[in-house]
Amino acid sequence: MVDLRLPAGPAGSAGSAGTLVVLVHGGYWRAEYDRAHVGPLADALARAGYAVAVPEYRRTGTPGGGWPGTFDDIATCFEALEPICAPGASGRCARCWSGHSAGGQLALWRWGGRHRLPATRLAQRPAPERVVSLAGVASLELADAWGLDEDATADLLGGHAAEVPDRYALADPVALLPTGVPVTVLHGTGDTLVPPAMSREYEARSEQNGDLVNLIELPGLDHFALIDPSSEAWPYLLAALES
Repeated sequence: MVDLRLPAGPAGSAGSAGTLVVLVHGGYWRAEYDRAHVGPLADALARAGYAVAVPEYRRTGTPGGGWPGTFDDIATCFEALEPICAPGASGRCARCWSGHSAGGQLALWRWGGRHRLPATRLAQRPAPERVVSLAGVASLELADAWGLDEDATADLLGGHAAEVPDRYALADPVALLPTGVPVTVLHGTGDTLVPPAMSREYEARSEQNGDLVNLIELPGLDHFALIDPSSEAWPYLLAALES
């Protein structure tokens, strides 16, 4: 299931070029949080001139959630959305994949394994022009080691990294580098739910693998400021989408 919001009112500079933002919600992959969690942000982006798609996915605590259902749902949603901006579509349509918290992990994961596809399949999977991670859980290895959100990563993958290493190798964004796609990471330094150190580690590992990552740390902002269009993070998000 995907909620699609079309631009409302005058388009922004990127929106006028026909930009589709796929926005994946967070919540540590748990049932308590669904796509309504990023509704205010999606509404604000539509008012700014973007087309916004918010996919839903099965989460831990719901039937089929976790491994592999959560990942199957995201892959299916993204593949269904790709024709909207396929080559040959009327007008220019740029693609930006974004996600907050656990949604940042899913957005980064979706494109992390592209370079492992055969050339014929790779041509059928057009890459986004950019990925924007909003305080994303960019390292499942660290999330597991730190026990974030009462071992949410182990709940997602059905075990800790030492127990199901093959799943972590397939699901962890840092294990799938390089992506070959420009990535902007926004992270508040006051974030206690996903420590900023995780984004710093993702930036360092990306650069080691030849990827272009722009990490922007926002002084004092907490985890949820990244999806609040009234917060100081809003202009940074717009700049990341338009860069």
